[in-house]
Amino acid sequence: QAQLVESGGGSVQAGGSLRLSCVASTYSYCTYDRSWYRQAPGKEREFVSRIISDGRTYYADSVKGRFTISQDSSKNTVYLQMNSLKPEDTAMYYCKSELRYGVVSCGTNYWGQGTQVTVSS
Repeated sequence: QAQLVESGGGSVQAGGSLRLSCVASTYSYCTYDRSWYRQAPGKEREFVSRIISDGRTYYADSVKGRFTISQDSSKNTVYLQMNSLKPEDTAMYYCKSELRYGVVSCGTNYWGQGTQVTVSS
């Protein structure tokens, strides 16, 4: 069973940068797609970025060119480098793992506890 722990959130001024990390404790035979979502007060949780086990990456239009997702598989860690931050990026950011290959014991979907990102104008 996976457990996700996020870190790297904080408060920055517009134009600044942050790097979020999400470490997953999993069995080695479980392969997951790793994603970042965010949710601002009063809004629905929205997709931000995803990285597939083969290295393909996907981004929401709102963050393309500013955010970069990457992973270190040996450390079961996914990163989200956020540059040129805007006030509208302010939200709780959540890490998610979705099973792509594995067995029953791998589970299916896992969410982190969230880390707050606040961007001031």
